[in-house]
Amino acid sequence: MATLAEKKEIVAKLVDELQEADALYLTNFKGMSVAELNDLRGEFRKNDIPYKVYNNTLFRRALKETGRFEGIEDHTVNETAYSIVKGDVAVPAKVLKKILKDSKKPEFKAAAIEDVVYASDQLDYLAAMKSKEEVIGDIIGLLLSPISNVVGGLQSQGSNIVGAVKTIAEKED
Repeated sequence: MATLAEKKEIVAKLVDELQEADALYLTNFKGMSVAELNDLRGEFRKNDIPYKVYNNTLFRRALKETGRFEGIEDHTVNETAYSIVKGDVAVPAKVLKKILKDSKKPEFKAAAIEDVVYASDQLDYLAAMKSKEEVIGDIIGLLLSPISNVVGGLQSQGSNIVGAVKTIAEKED
């Protein structure tokens, strides 16, 4: 049993992590063997995503202190593992979807991105989200598209003019 000082230290660390987090994913790991849980942690680790089990009461206390991810505390019951995500918020959903393709465990409970809570039936939606880099790439592609169309149009018009001049020059000969 952790002492009061240790509990306060855990809450303080959680508060720091939650302040910097972009998203929060919760899963129910009930009924998973140690080997299954280790495999799951390994999959998350490969993608640089933490997957940890905390005392639910301490986690709720940290959530309350941060004032972030409102509404997710309703899902911090029973056997809950937490992923505090920094960066691409869709990666944990993609990892979970891949794992759940072959197994029924863990159960996806909920996710919070900013102050929006996504329920357990929205995992497919979360997994389909594009990363920040993909969205930026799409925007750059859209911005460059008109420019390349103009350049292409000018080049084709130029080749048409050159072709017309050649044809006229050949007729005069």
